Amino acid sequence: MRAEQSGVPTIENGAPLSAANAAPLPTLVIEPARGRFSLQLDRLWAYRELLYFLVWRDVKVRYKQTALGVAWIVLQPLLTTLIFTVLFGMLLEVPSGDVPYPVFALTGLVPWQYFAGALTRTSASLVGNAHLITKVYFPRLIIPLTGVLSGLVDFAIGFVLLAVMLIIYRIQPTPAVLLLPAFLLLAMATALGFGLWLAALNVRYRDIGYLVPFFIQIWLYATPVAYGSTLIPEQYRWLLGLNPMTGVVEGFRWALLGQAPPGRLFALSVAITTVVLLTGLVYFRRTERTFADVV
Repeated sequence: MRAEQSGVPTIENGAPLSAANAAPLPTLVIEPARGRFSLQLDRLWAYRELLYFLVWRDVKVRYKQTALGVAWIVLQPLLTTLIFTVLFGMLLEVPSGDVPYPVFALTGLVPWQYFAGALTRTSASLVGNAHLITKVYFPRLIIPLTGVLSGLVDFAIGFVLLAVMLIIYRIQPTPAVLLLPAFLLLAMATALGFGLWLAALNVRYRDIGYLVPFFIQIWLYATPVAYGSTLIPEQYRWLLGLNPMTGVVEGFRWALLGQAPPGRLFALSVAITTVVLLTGLVYFRRTERTFADVV
């Protein structure tokens, strides 16, 4: 029997559906965090598809309508390595151990440029996605996390370039190369930790957007990328450990070039990154309820 054309839901024989028989609509209940330091990280897994699409969108948009496209990922470390080689390797004769200076510089530049790009994108992520924050609910932590994960594509291409350089100069990585994921994870945690602080502050104080490029430029020269940590006198070398990226760069050179292991500098870098990441997560969670009103 044909269903009647009315506003009442019907089944095939024309009988109306009762409230008990109708399929209930899914309901999403948004609750405030329980406890002073509740991070609700489990919600990230529930919204993993959104995270995937935001990462994919970030990668596509970054090189859309550019003349060279993905070639910029290769040109940036190559040109920077060339400048460092001429300035530090040839003119200032900065020691690079028993490896050629171009390889020495590129080994530090690959993780550094990933970190710098991830920190830049993360710090501006909330302001750049204001249209999403003000219209729909999702865990706000997904937005800065997108900037950290999307940079892994650039890192992978840069690492392939570094591998080619190692082959050209006939440098064989040490067995410590198996620890490279740990050093990369430290760079990711450092970018996310500082990025959470800067992203949350950037929502309220837009000066942060102008400060970050200058901050990263100074950070580059405070990190042993163009020089080795052995260039710093022993009594002041612990100051390098206050910079978490010191452990990352020294770890890459240890694993790939066979230079001195990071040692206590790495332990100090891990400790500082842990503190910055945990406090960044807490501060981000405590301020995210105001993002939609302020951004």
